Amino acid sequence: MPLKSSIVQQNVDISEKWFVIVNPVAGFGRGLEDLPLITKLIRDNDIPYELVFSQHKHHVTELTVSAINEGYRHIMVIGGDGTMHEVVNGLFIQQAVPSNEVTMAVVPVGTGNDWIRMYGIPRKYSEVIRAIRDGYTFLQDVGEVHYEESHYQQVRYMANVAGVGFDPSVTKIYEHDKAKGRRGKHLYALGCLRSYLKYRSTGVKIWIDGELVHKNLLFSAAVGICKFNGGGVQQLPEAVADDGLFDITLIRPFHWWNLLFRINRLFNGDIYSIGHVHHRKGSHIRIESTPDIMVEVDGELLGGTPLEFKIHHRAVRVIVTKEFLEQPVMG
Repeated sequence: MPLKSSIVQQNVDISEKWFVIVNPVAGFGRGLEDLPLITKLIRDNDIPYELVFSQHKHHVTELTVSAINEGYRHIMVIGGDGTMHEVVNGLFIQQAVPSNEVTMAVVPVGTGNDWIRMYGIPRKYSEVIRAIRDGYTFLQDVGEVHYEESHYQQVRYMANVAGVGFDPSVTKIYEHDKAKGRRGKHLYALGCLRSYLKYRSTGVKIWIDGELVHKNLLFSAAVGICKFNGGGVQQLPEAVADDGLFDITLIRPFHWWNLLFRINRLFNGDIYSIGHVHHRKGSHIRIESTPDIMVEVDGELLGGTPLEFKIHHRAVRVIVTKEFLEQPVMG
């Protein structure tokens, strides 16, 4: 499989051409399987582009930095949330232009596709390519995440949601199952069940904008720019992607029967009506735990506590639908 293939279009400035990054393993290989259809739609919509394939973990970030340094200002992802996450990190690593001067688009072929849900970006290829052609954009916030891995402080940038505690334990099981070759749309749900049976809440301290807001046992926390994670769970239903604030959902320890007849509330935006779930907002968050707990960012398993989250206001320009921009602003 070639690393790069070019579509030759005369008199197209590189800054107007789309740099298309294909993750061949996203969605259990669906992106690669559907690539002929996707590229045909791109051509049919007269979108100039150059196509590249990622080959290993973090390669998408490297490709993004190289593309921007070469002069590209439009980057299209054919992949999932993890691929999008790597592009966003490339936007912050590169030094050629401010991060919000590059436009990013996502053609969703992943397994979760949670980021696109925030903007109502369609899953149908013809509709998402049409949205890219139409060129409606939105400036969204980005989170800067400081975490510890192998006793060293690390930094990563997030465009969607970070999960602390239970969520990354599910991600760890899910990634292990995928590495073993297991497949199926219920794989993540089974991982949730298996993780719940063995996960134990820890003593957690949380500061928001300098105020200690939690000092007790905690089952899970979600910190986000957008609303969805875990394959459609609205864990942060009140999130506004350009308000300069993180939304934080704290879930205290609970017995399984507290959730059994409330499962639908995780998906319909009513999660805060569950008694063990609390909502906060802030621009600077610090989380400590005893013992240390893991963090996942945009579905990618990283290190663990102590954690610090900082906001970058309206830092990335993303392709959205016209319908999203015409929605009334919710106060």
